[in-house]
Formats: sequence, C-alpha cells, structure tokens
Amino acid sequence: MVNDTTRLLGLDGLVAERVELDVAGVPVVDVSTGCEQARCCPQCGQRALKVKQWTTTRPRDLPVGGRTVRLRWRKRRWYCPTLGCPRKSFTEQVAQVPARARLTSRLRQAAGAAVADAGRTIVQAARDHGVSWPDVAAAFAAHASTVLPAEPEPVAVLGIDEVRRGKPHWIWDEQAGSWTVTADRWHVGFCDLSGGQGLLAQVEGRTTAAVTGWLTARPPAWREQVQAVAIDMCTVFKSAIRQVSPHAVLVVDHFHVVQLANRAVTEVRRRMTLTQRGRRGRGSDPEWRMRNRLTRSAARMPGKHVDRLIDTLEALPTAIGAPILAAWNAKEDLLDLLAIARTQPNREHVHRLLHRFYAPCAASDLPELHRLATTIETWWPQILAFLTTGITNAGSEGTNRVIKTIARDAYGFRNPENQRLRTRTATTRRHRGHLNPA
Repeated sequence: MVNDTTRLLGLDGLVAERVELDVAGVPVVDVSTGCEQARCCPQCGQRALKVKQWTTTRPRDLPVGGRTVRLRWRKRRWYCPTLGCPRKSFTEQVAQVPARARLTSRLRQAAGAAVADAGRTIVQAARDHGVSWPDVAAAFAAHASTVLPAEPEPVAVLGIDEVRRGKPHWIWDEQAGSWTVTADRWHVGFCDLSGGQGLLAQVEGRTTAAVTGWLTARPPAWREQVQAVAIDMCTVFKSAIRQVSPHAVLVVDHFHVVQLANRAVTEVRRRMTLTQRGRRGRGSDPEWRMRNRLTRSAARMPGKHVDRLIDTLEALPTAIGAPILAAWNAKEDLLDLLAIARTQPNREHVHRLLHRFYAPCAASDLPELHRLATTIETWWPQILAFLTTGITNAGSEGTNRVIKTIARDAYGFRNPENQRLRTRTATTRRHRGHLNPA
C-alpha cells in the first residue's frame, strides 16, 4: 500500500519506509522496491525467485518541499532463473533510478532543462542541482536531443547572417603541404523570419559551399516554399541563394545600408580633419564634437538640433565643412528613400528619391560618396525588394545577439558542436514556449 510519504516523494516504483534526520539535519529517506517488474530479468524478461545478495545505494534526487533529501535504497540482487540467459544476475531498477545510476532521471532532466530552457550556464546549473558539470553537460545534450526537431519546418521567409565564433584553428596537412582550417572563425545561421521557429541551424564557415550544403540537404519541397531570403550585402549569400533557390526574392536589410551611409560620413569627416588640420580629430574641433549627431537620422532629431548641426558645419572652414555637409545630405537623402518602405510606394516616387540621392553623389568629388553610390547601384534590386516587401533581417540580428551572449556567459566554447547545440536551444526557447510571460 502506498503511504503519504511515498506520494510526496513521487518516485514511481519506490516505497518510502521511514524518514530520519542525520547529524546535519538533512532528511534521509529509506526506500525499498515496490515494483514487481523490478524482479524481472532485463535480458530475458523472466521473473526471478532467488536472491543473490542485498545492496544499498544512495542516488541523488531533487529537493522535496524546498529541502535537500538524501535517498537510501536497500535493494536486492537476483539470480536469473533462465539457464541459458547470458545475464546471470541483475540488480533491481526502476524507471527513475536505472541500474548503476547515481542520479535519478528527474534530477538529470531538471539539470538539462535548466540549461536548455531556463538559460542557465552549465556551471550554474551544476551548482544549483549539486552535481558535477560533466553530468549537467551530458544531461543537457540528452534533453536537447528530445526537444529540438530533427528537421526544421518549412519557412516562407528565410534569414541568413554570419556571426563570429572565435579564433580559427589550423592544422598542417602533410600531403597538401599547407595549413588547413579545422575550426573556422565564422558560423552562418539560418533563421525563420516568418514562422517564429528561431534559429533553424548553424554551419561552420562563411563560404558559398557551406551555405549551399545546408540548403541542398533540405528536401526540394522545403526549398520551394521559401519565398524570400533576407541577407546583408554579402556576395557569398547572394551567390548561394541564386544557385539553390533562384525563385526566392533576395532582400537586403536596410540596417546595413544605413550603416554604410554613416560609415561614409565618418570617413569624410576623418579625412577632412586629417588633411586640413594635419592631425586626428580632437575635442576642440567642432566637427569632432558633432560626430554622433552626424550619424543620427534628421527625422528623429528635434529641429533645433538639425539647425545647430547645419550652422556648425557652415561656420567651419569651407574645405572642412562643405564636404562633411555634402556627405551628410547624401546620407539623409538615402534615409529618406529607405523610409518609404512598407508604404506601398509607386515606381515614380521611388525613382525620384533615388535620383535625388544619385545626383549629389555624381556631382561631388568625394570618393566616399562615389563608392556608396556604386554599392547602392550594385544592390539596388535587393534594396528595392526591401522597399516593396518590408522584410528585414532583424530576426537574424537578434539571434546573433543571443548567440554572442551565450558564448560570453560560457567564456567561449572549445567544441563548435557544443556551441551550436547551446545556441540552438537558447534561440528556440520562445518557439518552444519557455519565454511566454503567461
């Protein structure tokens, strides 16, 4: 008969006999086997009749009622009744405490779930559950294999972006007579930007072969359902998508376009200061003090700040202020063009704003603006796709932030496979229902 103490303990197959306190005040629960199936041989399934010996084990378990509990299980070792069975004898075991296990199954599962679902580090989960970090690492790998799908579900909008893993590792190839990369410094991630699956997978190496290798491993029906792919201005991703999914619409994220424009303004400011003043910028230089305001969008600044910025640049010597003001105006024209995304703009309006950006760049003698205009012209079909669809790569960038946080909390990873498994579980917590405030 199951008593209340057994129900409170919650270990199926074990019966609580008595509870006592040790010298430290920790409850010690003496348990016995209450499952008849434990008498059956795990090899042949026959029920044993003769006891070989008694043994006592002390498996560790989760706290009960917020208190640490020590188990003391006195169990029997049986002779197998089948003469031809290779298993001559066996010890009693239950589902929660397998044979030779020093930890209960629910303790292992809780430690693995703390890392995969609660976002704890391996070391912190080991401290919280009172086990070693190798046990937690093994429990996490087992838990991740059960909660992560073997194959991602089809996606409509795919995001591709790279993240830096660490330093590359090299090995000398005797046959080729050269160094070969064994661990690349870059990982390429594939994200679901429409269905909420998060990070689908990561591959090592920022090459066309690495991207096409993962995509071609998906079924043809899976690739055909991809309608759009959001990338940054990386020719590797562009070439890979054109090879594997030529029907998909390539979209360039506007964040990287704005980043290029701000970089052009910064390069012009630095070059003008260096050539005209003969040194780097200082706090006494007006253009240096305005460096942060130069990279902000005028549409998001108060009018008095914009007026002060223009007045400051016009008050500078013409050789310094005029080029910086020209670069800033070109950047703002490009931002005005990107601002019409998701507004269903007509073709005439788009090309009017595009011409307003190209004309000052062509009339200027600044190489930074020429390079910026050339880049925009090269990637214009993909930028136009952003203006018409409004698809961004923000989901991939947010995933990269989580990946970097996981690597920082772990103080780096030696094994790329472990890193990819940790980041996959961390970036899919919301999809698996572990970040829902409700």
